Amino acid sequence: MKAMATSSLIPSSPPRGIKRKADQIEAPRRIRALHEDVVNKIAAGEIIVAPVHALKELIENAVDAGSTSLEILVKDGGLKLLQITDNGCGINTDDMAILCERFTTSKLKAFEDLTSIGTYGFRGEALASISHIAHLTVTTKTADSSCAWKAQYAGGKLAPAKPGQSADPKACAGRQGTQITVEDLFYNVPTRRRAFRSASEEYAKIADQVGRYAVHCKGVAFQCKKHGDAGAGIAVPATATVRDRIRIVHNSAIANELIEFELSNAQYGFKTEGLVSNANYSGKRTALLLFINHRSVESSTIKRAVEHTYSTFLPKGGKPFVYLSLEIDPARVDVNVHPTKREVNFLNEEEIIELICGDIRTRLGKVDTSRTFMTQSLLSGGKTPTISKAATMPEESDVTPTTSKRPATAKAGTQKPYENNLIRTDAKSRKITAMLPQAQRGSSPSRGPVSDGMEYEYTDKEHTSCRLTTIKDLRASVREDMHNELTNIFANHTFVGIVDERKRIAAMQGGVRLFLVDYGMIAAEYFYQLGLTDFGNFGTFRFSPPLNLSELLAIGVAQTKALEPNDPNFDWDEVVTTVHAKLMSRREMMAEYFALEISEEGELLTLPLLMKGYMPSLGKLPNFLLRLGPHVDWTDEKGCFQSLLRELASFYVPESLPPVPVKGEVEHEEIAKRRDELRRAIENTLFPAFKARLVATKPLLKGTIEVANLKGLYRVFERC
Repeated sequence: MKAMATSSLIPSSPPRGIKRKADQIEAPRRIRALHEDVVNKIAAGEIIVAPVHALKELIENAVDAGSTSLEILVKDGGLKLLQITDNGCGINTDDMAILCERFTTSKLKAFEDLTSIGTYGFRGEALASISHIAHLTVTTKTADSSCAWKAQYAGGKLAPAKPGQSADPKACAGRQGTQITVEDLFYNVPTRRRAFRSASEEYAKIADQVGRYAVHCKGVAFQCKKHGDAGAGIAVPATATVRDRIRIVHNSAIANELIEFELSNAQYGFKTEGLVSNANYSGKRTALLLFINHRSVESSTIKRAVEHTYSTFLPKGGKPFVYLSLEIDPARVDVNVHPTKREVNFLNEEEIIELICGDIRTRLGKVDTSRTFMTQSLLSGGKTPTISKAATMPEESDVTPTTSKRPATAKAGTQKPYENNLIRTDAKSRKITAMLPQAQRGSSPSRGPVSDGMEYEYTDKEHTSCRLTTIKDLRASVREDMHNELTNIFANHTFVGIVDERKRIAAMQGGVRLFLVDYGMIAAEYFYQLGLTDFGNFGTFRFSPPLNLSELLAIGVAQTKALEPNDPNFDWDEVVTTVHAKLMSRREMMAEYFALEISEEGELLTLPLLMKGYMPSLGKLPNFLLRLGPHVDWTDEKGCFQSLLRELASFYVPESLPPVPVKGEVEHEEIAKRRDELRRAIENTLFPAFKARLVATKPLLKGTIEVANLKGLYRVFERC
């Protein structure tokens, strides 16, 4: 029995690596040094796990170089193409030979420097790792260099662009800064490349990483777009504040509910600042943007502590948004604990987290006296609004419901809405002016007198489709510059009234918000877009009798001389002659495309009619014609069309009028008449046109100011 028990413990086959031959065990294997290429690929696989890790390293290098603008281009989730362009200090030409060798860096000299490291990078492994698993191209230019230098890298060394060519950097044209292009990432690691499920998933990770740095890096502009897309997925200007950056990268619903956070402690050697959501915001998952010494990191400990802090303020399942920038004495932080630098260790971690969460808890308690709940109130006889996919409003309750016939079920209409969400006006409700006769509201006949000696004729000619590439490009640039939220506001606004005719300020209501708008700026953009839309199909104002072009230019010169300092050495008579000759030489083009006809004798016959029922001020006509000379780019087709349409739009903008006279003063009859005309046109013609077809571009944000918000007013009154 003992023999059988013993034999049962002996395996039927030898373990792996052991062969039985003549009752002898094979000699131990020899230890060999791995080939350098194998070592480099293993190291690269640890540092560059996915395209997003390569991009993170490149962004940090660009910011370390003092860049104020970063442009990122991605194709196929970064696997096919990953390109980042900055305007930093650039790379010296002499350093390009060792740029992609491992452990070459400009940020670290001795191991002791790690205790006071103040930059993102320090190991010198990022570019080296990328060059071993991708095709890497670097184009750089320093401030003192007369040209840019371009080089290709493979396996950490300079590589020729084509077989047989020199591998040395080549001189080329380029702007200040560095452009790094990574192509075919993981082309020589097929198992890693096959592990990625989809390009869209990788791009989402890249967009998230870019968004984090775009929020944190103040004074740095970020732009990230997919290859082939017309517009950028992320576009943050350098001048944007942290709150505005969160509004752009995430959404207004978050940005509107953030409270500022700031804390410092000398005992533990740290200070922190950021923005955290209040109790009115509740998301599906925690959004934690954590930066320790300006490095984007992850910390499950901090995340759990923050979630526990918010659990007493948010509904069950609700999660907060937290942006936290934590600065700790570098001597207390160990940044060299993770290959991708995703995690760091620091002293007194538990104590620091407790102080931060305690301060957040205190701040939440102070602002918790007023709570806002997301609801949608309906007007009597209204139905639930539909928001266009092209525009997204910051809050659902800010959307003005569209009126229609009363719905079949009256249950929703009888529900009492919350007062702070009740929209007090309906943009489509009838006004008392609709009861007036047509003549009193200002009709729009196709032909009729405008003033003494002039009549207008609206030509209903057959519409011709514009096939000019330059016009299509200009239209596309307007669409790319569109601001969705502002466009929705104008599309659903209610005109309130004119505030200041001298500064051209009007008030309008959008949902539960009140805005002051520069209607001069808005009108200039609207008429420019109208010119692009109706290009080559304008109606006409026809002068009877025609006006002398030279006399109009002379009047324009006199008006300009009265407004500008008079230079005795400047020949104004030559200006009239030069502009007259330029307009006469281009009169056929202007007649065909812009309905601006000038006879061979130099008489102005017609002007373009952009909008029926609205007449621009003829007092601006001489200056408009005079500006067509120096302010229109006659040498380039696209520049010519753009600048001429801008001047035409400026001519159509309502003019600034003097203030209304005080009681006892008498206003000139012509000014009073023009004031009445403009008031009717602004309310009944221009603002309805803005609502119907204005594409609000981003520059119009400067001319639109929110002055009141019903929710904010209710919060103020509730605390009184």
